[in-house]
Amino acid sequence: MKAILLAGGMGTRLRPLTLQIPKPVVPIFNRPFLHYQLDRLKEVPEIDEVRLSLNYRPDRIEQVFGDGAEFGIRIRYVVEPQPLGTGGAIRFAGHDLIDTVVVFNGDVLTQIDLADVLRLHRARGAKATVVLTPVENPSAYGLVQTDAEGNVQRFIEKPDSGQITTNLINAGIYVLEPDTFDRIPDNQPYSIERAYFPSLVERGETFVAYAYRGYWLDIGTPASYRQVHRDIMDGRFEAAPFAAGQGRVAVAPTAEVDPGATLNGPCFIDDGARIGPGATIGPHAVIGRNAVVDAGASVTASILWPEAQIGEQARVTDTVLATGGRVGAHATLSGLTLGADTFIPDHSRS
Repeated sequence: MKAILLAGGMGTRLRPLTLQIPKPVVPIFNRPFLHYQLDRLKEVPEIDEVRLSLNYRPDRIEQVFGDGAEFGIRIRYVVEPQPLGTGGAIRFAGHDLIDTVVVFNGDVLTQIDLADVLRLHRARGAKATVVLTPVENPSAYGLVQTDAEGNVQRFIEKPDSGQITTNLINAGIYVLEPDTFDRIPDNQPYSIERAYFPSLVERGETFVAYAYRGYWLDIGTPASYRQVHRDIMDGRFEAAPFAAGQGRVAVAPTAEVDPGATLNGPCFIDDGARIGPGATIGPHAVIGRNAVVDAGASVTASILWPEAQIGEQARVTDTVLATGGRVGAHATLSGLTLGADTFIPDHSRS
């Protein structure tokens, strides 16, 4: 059985973090984001290959993940000749498939039990199964209407208040039968959400919904990128290095923390990082590999990527600083997302 992971987007919403690297290798703590999705797929023993549908910087992704042997699952790279949309990408990556396929959107972080989704799909003899998840503000999303038996009836795009009859949205996780792919045009942009799924409803094919009310997050924005770190540190999503419990101070073996520094959990300090005397780290701070926080500086609710540096007496809050970024001494930053190699001069304010 194969899985297709749709990871061909340019990560526009996450810029400037994705200007130099594609979203699948954006780090969450010290692991590329794609690791977390592969972990979920590996929980289904039937899945023996993951096909990564790519377009933007596929070389960077292959450099990190190779053939998948290191991660315990075979990885195949399928590079679109042009952006083909969600449906076109599925057809392009799965043109030769004959067995049931699991499809995962490249933005999604979740703890869903995929084996349970597969059981529902097979029990209903479905041509397609879509995972749905509830949201607090239904008017901001396209909603999916189902009947009492969980059959998908219609899609409601950005509804008015009078049209809201459900709070369930498409979660970006599907189980599909490849004998339906022939309706997707070859090598042309095509939307699974706006064209393929409505075709199932119009033809009266068995199209069912799996309502999932556990953890689900689209990490496609800087705000949600920061949020996932908080959720892991606070125990809302179980993952290393905080799987053993929330509130921890996690310090890698080769990190150097001055005895005069203050570490407020939860926080994470990666290998090779250096924390100077009088510095304050956390809560909810991530200090990446070989990053430096100089004497007297404070980093709170922020994420420093590898090789970043915070100068003496600087104050950094609710900020992401990408690889090689540098914040000068006595600077005060709050609520920023800064790309790789950004330089913030001494005494700056935001």
